[in-house]
Amino acid sequence: MDRYRYCVIGAGIVGLSTAHHLLEAEPEASVVVLDGADDVAVHQTGHNSGVIHSGIYYEPGSLKATLSRAGERETKDFCTEYGIAFEECGKLIVATNPVEVTRLAGLQERAAINGIACRPVDHDEIVELEPNVTGVRALHLPATGIVDYRLVARKLAELIMAAGGEVRTGSRVTGIVEGAAGVTVSTASGSLRCDRLVVCAGLQSDRLAELAGVRTDVQIVPFRGEYFQLPSGRANFVRRLIYPVPDPELPFLGVHLSPTIDGEITVGPSAVLGLAREGYPKRSLNFRDVGRMAAFPGLWRVARANVRTGLHEIRNSLSKSSYLRECRKYAPTLTKADLLPREAGIRAQAVRRDGTLVHDFVIEQTERMVHVLNSPSPAATAALPIGRRIASLVAPEGRSEATREG
Repeated sequence: MDRYRYCVIGAGIVGLSTAHHLLEAEPEASVVVLDGADDVAVHQTGHNSGVIHSGIYYEPGSLKATLSRAGERETKDFCTEYGIAFEECGKLIVATNPVEVTRLAGLQERAAINGIACRPVDHDEIVELEPNVTGVRALHLPATGIVDYRLVARKLAELIMAAGGEVRTGSRVTGIVEGAAGVTVSTASGSLRCDRLVVCAGLQSDRLAELAGVRTDVQIVPFRGEYFQLPSGRANFVRRLIYPVPDPELPFLGVHLSPTIDGEITVGPSAVLGLAREGYPKRSLNFRDVGRMAAFPGLWRVARANVRTGLHEIRNSLSKSSYLRECRKYAPTLTKADLLPREAGIRAQAVRRDGTLVHDFVIEQTERMVHVLNSPSPAATAALPIGRRIASLVAPEGRSEATREG
């Protein structure tokens, strides 16, 4: 049986960053990364809008605020060092009514606390900056950027292998047993032992925690982020990211326009309950996933507390006209013909049994394991500092028995 110093389960950007930082800290350590998919960055890392976030939305002092702010800088530095294309296109958060203007002022205060550069923009300047966008007022965040996170993840995998580590795709984990002498990890093709295990499994993180005997009240509920994209004739429709002002009563940011690093413009996402954790086509259904959700009381409590929002998102999912109305609040010249199909993403939303949506990172530790049970957006932006933080936890000096973060 192969023996390793460290095993990381999950070849998304957070897991790869963790393995990379473990090897940076201990160059002589043996490190292996396992993933059930056939390539790295297949799930959440490869199905997002590619935004390098500033961290303006997040509660000051939270891990999300701290790590996204650091991640914005580190992601750009990493891309510069390794020749990965990115662009500081900037972002406009657009208020379309007086209530949103008030909320925008709160965001500006939060930005000041979090150390994020932004400035208010009036109606005339909105039109000057983005002729196809309208609003009463906006915040301009010049440092927000775009990148292809799949390329970042692939570079991390290359660095891991160049440093002597292994990245094994097509290795779905079927068993985890922690003992006094190490952790045994079983896959369909065999077993291995490691001194320390890190699990960064995203959409499957709760299942692997249970498989390892970790007790937690957190379960992953998948939400489909359904996107459209604009036709090539609309390639210059906007030059910056265009976001609505988030409603603090709602769990997600809302539909936005996002230029991508490869020259497209995406519209979305919506947020509807997913019926398959890893099923991206529109009518994907996994009976195991549905049965697990149906038996989880936290989901029903979330549903009862968000009936109106849930119905609204379902309507947007079923009706392109309804979806279009969301976009035309700030981009009134868009038409139904502009909304072309694009593959959905699936967000791993952690929910507690009492129905609380978990918005910050959740990390559970045992003597020899670290389980990342929630790494929400902006996890891709913050992946480099998150990976360093997790690596420090799993190293012997960073461990504390049966501790919890988040």
